[in-house]
Amino acid sequence: MTREKQLRTWLVGLVVFIGLLYLLRSVLMPFAAGMIAAYFLDPLADRLEKWGASRLWSTILITLGFVLTLALTLLVLLPLLQAQLADFLINAPDYARALVTKGRSQLVHLSDVLGPDRMAKVTAALEAYAGDAAKWAIGVLKGVISGGAALISVISVIVITPVITFYMLRDWDRMVETIDGWLPRPYRPVIRAQMVEIDRTIAGFVRGQASVCLALGTFYAVGLSLAGLDLGLMVGMLSGLLSFIPYVGTITGFIASMGLALAQFNDPLDIGIVAGIFVVGQVVEGNYLTPKLVGDRVGLHPVWVIFALLAGAGLFGFLGVLLAVPVAAVIGVLTRFFLREYLDSPLFSGVPNAVESAPLPSAPLPSALASLSATAPPSVSDDEPEEKP
Repeated sequence: MTREKQLRTWLVGLVVFIGLLYLLRSVLMPFAAGMIAAYFLDPLADRLEKWGASRLWSTILITLGFVLTLALTLLVLLPLLQAQLADFLINAPDYARALVTKGRSQLVHLSDVLGPDRMAKVTAALEAYAGDAAKWAIGVLKGVISGGAALISVISVIVITPVITFYMLRDWDRMVETIDGWLPRPYRPVIRAQMVEIDRTIAGFVRGQASVCLALGTFYAVGLSLAGLDLGLMVGMLSGLLSFIPYVGTITGFIASMGLALAQFNDPLDIGIVAGIFVVGQVVEGNYLTPKLVGDRVGLHPVWVIFALLAGAGLFGFLGVLLAVPVAAVIGVLTRFFLREYLDSPLFSGVPNAVESAPLPSAPLPSALASLSATAPPSVSDDEPEEKP
């Protein structure tokens, strides 16, 4: 098979795979989640095997530990979240009146600055935007409530994902060995090198970013709760979770916290403390957490990550969000590989090939010519005058 036919075969296979992924996106969620969980738990299973446990018992211990940790976390956090939510619902009317009062005073000041005509235009624009936002929120809420498929998807993820994770974690090494045996022999070393780079990129980014999210979520939740902000624990945890998307978690948490602080507090010092918590969190994240835990070695730019997440969500929904970072890592590694090949190729240098650009080697003279050259008289130089007889 020629190289063109091989390339055509791989391209057709890639198109068919993407098409099947798009058609089956509604049922692939638990399988993708289970595969991702097995991928990140495989190093722990390998370590337990080195300590003498079998692969089956390593998988059982990891699964039980994960379930117990999740159960204990929910038992501790759910009562706290429920209490904060109950207090917020009780105080919500007072918060709404406080926001209206403060907003009215600001509108009066703004009306004095802009004048009646401009103020009427600003008010009309704000009312139009508020109406559109309310319609969008109501539509999303109706879709969530009436979407039985979404409920089934959530249940399937909760119930089926642990089962898939267990079996994939148990057979992970066997699957990797089988897939490695399917690689085309002429390109096996190159493919293995790129797979190692992809594994390093995905593991470095996701594990490092998960550590950043955990640290930021803990800091925001504790800080906002100590500041006395209602829903501080929930807002802090949500900010940490959304920090997986660069800058989105901090911006979302800051806007929600400042809205709650303006509704709840009258003292500017309390509002400043809430704002200061996010300023400190952003400074710590940008100067310590992200450089130390993630770093630049993974080769995933924040803009590229944001684009991948948005594109994945737009094409495949939540399944696309799960697969966005791995796919972005694969595309990034392959792009850098092809760029290196291009820079080393004649297409970039302009030299056809190394053989044509190299100087031709001097061929040995035949023996008769060599003897003549050895006995031939020296040639007269142009600089020396020729002697006359």
